[in-house]
Amino acid sequence: MLSESLTKTKLTDSLILDLLRNIREHRSMLENLEIVKVDPGLTNIISNDKGRELYIENEFHKAKGFRKLHVEAAEFSKNLKILHCVFFPDPKFDIPIFGMDLVKINDIVSAAIVDLSPASHNQATKYEKYLSEVDKSSFTSLREIPKWGEIFSDNVFFASLKNASEKNDFCRVVDEYLSILIKLSKKAKPESNKEIIEERIDYQKNYCAQQMKNEKTSMVLLKYFDQNWVDNYIKTVLFDF
Repeated sequence: MLSESLTKTKLTDSLILDLLRNIREHRSMLENLEIVKVDPGLTNIISNDKGRELYIENEFHKAKGFRKLHVEAAEFSKNLKILHCVFFPDPKFDIPIFGMDLVKINDIVSAAIVDLSPASHNQATKYEKYLSEVDKSSFTSLREIPKWGEIFSDNVFFASLKNASEKNDFCRVVDEYLSILIKLSKKAKPESNKEIIEERIDYQKNYCAQQMKNEKTSMVLLKYFDQNWVDNYIKTVLFDF
């Protein structure tokens, strides 16, 4: 049984709690789900310094078909709230990379993104049809994918959320993307072809390298930590090769 502490959080934002619940429910469907032990100092990171309050909680798991299932929920200075999630597949399996991020400042969701990103050449053709059928017609403020976002699929969803209806719809889209991921993972079988495995490893390396080009991540953390800590956190916790 998984630790009860991993089903709880000190965060109180209703949208983040709904998304966390959804992610955890789908994660629990994976076979051989295990908690991955990491440096305790990277699990819960807390500061109560006035004006520099922060709370970061990380969950690390692995499962059949996935080398790393990472969920990060964070709150900075009581106004910036972030939910970050990446499920990295085991390169032996033909499974895409699930990624989701939500950025909320006070009550405004400035960024909401979710995708099943290809983890090998032409892999996306196996699931793009399913993603394209997910209804995303209700959103009014779609955002342009950044230049480093070439790692995403053609059906990556990226928007600002303007009202409660759009927030609910984003939860639905995330749920549908996760459902597709779980179905794909259930069908996937381990392979031994070294060339294919190396290709998938290279795709994950490129995914991480491109994500690191998002300077907004380091800009937020550098307000609270020094450069060495931030570099280590990004390279070992968020986007390890």
